[in-house]
Amino acid sequence: MKSSIQDVAQLAHVSISTVSRSFTRPDLVSKATRDKVMKAADELNFSISRSAAALKTGRALRIAVLISGRLNLWFSSSIMEGLNESFHDEGYDISIYQMSSAEERRAFFDMLPVRRNVDAVIVISFDIDSNEIRQLRSVDVPIIGINSSLPEERGFNAAVRIDDKQGSELAARHLITLGHRDIAHIRTDREVTLHFSVQGRFDSFMTCCKSNGVEPRVFVTDEGKNNISKVVTQLLSSDHMPTAIACQEDGIAIPLLFQLERNGFTIPNDISIIGYDDSTYARDLGLTTIRQTPVEMAHEAARMTLALIDKQPLDEPFKTFPAQLIVRSTTARLRH
Repeated sequence: MKSSIQDVAQLAHVSISTVSRSFTRPDLVSKATRDKVMKAADELNFSISRSAAALKTGRALRIAVLISGRLNLWFSSSIMEGLNESFHDEGYDISIYQMSSAEERRAFFDMLPVRRNVDAVIVISFDIDSNEIRQLRSVDVPIIGINSSLPEERGFNAAVRIDDKQGSELAARHLITLGHRDIAHIRTDREVTLHFSVQGRFDSFMTCCKSNGVEPRVFVTDEGKNNISKVVTQLLSSDHMPTAIACQEDGIAIPLLFQLERNGFTIPNDISIIGYDDSTYARDLGLTTIRQTPVEMAHEAARMTLALIDKQPLDEPFKTFPAQLIVRSTTARLRH
């Protein structure tokens, strides 16, 4: 026999309205009471109708997330982890729209009129043109950016981002200060508009190097299974090896480190390597890198989103998180 809300209230020794609020407006119920209600609901295998909750609040209880690239990348998965932690506790589901190509992007915006059943849209790491912004705004819900291009000028309601300019300059100056002049930069060939943050950090790195009289060699690879092997082949086929390599992200730097050592190079005696992210395993491998905190950024973006849904003003709607240089054992002063 299916349990009712009355059964949950009786088992938890609370009122029916308290059970309802525990599911639909948990912010109005103390943690102790909410835990007691949820324990009773679990024992009775009870779940409140989401459609009833949505009807009562006038909300879809759903957030649309537009994300570029693969979801198993460290940054993307960390962002989703942070968003889920925040939204789940508030009773919201996340609908993920993955933008891996221009075709997927067009398909999303073409179908936008039938996707109005969301309470907010979060855009992660790619640029959006003015026409797409108009389409998003027609849905009449808050638009929040994470590492998006010019969010204030584009008409976003709020945004958070890592200071990629600062992070890239920290990486470039670190290598130059160590005496390196023959520097390589390794990046992927992702579409710029789908990965704005990645493009921004590359541009800043190159500008900082050139302003210090250094012209980095750029090696470009795809995102296929053998992408690092292809980079190593490019490096070994060049006239000479660089003394230092800066990587677009740790996801390139870590496997590159292993493959270079497999080819007889000693890190950092022969080649210094610096990554970007301070992702999983970076500390264990001693990777010098630029730290960013995507889970914290996602928590802040979620906080902003929930406040905007509740039509609350934001003290700082466009927030920048600082990058941090983490020096470990994969970089060293150039040996002449």
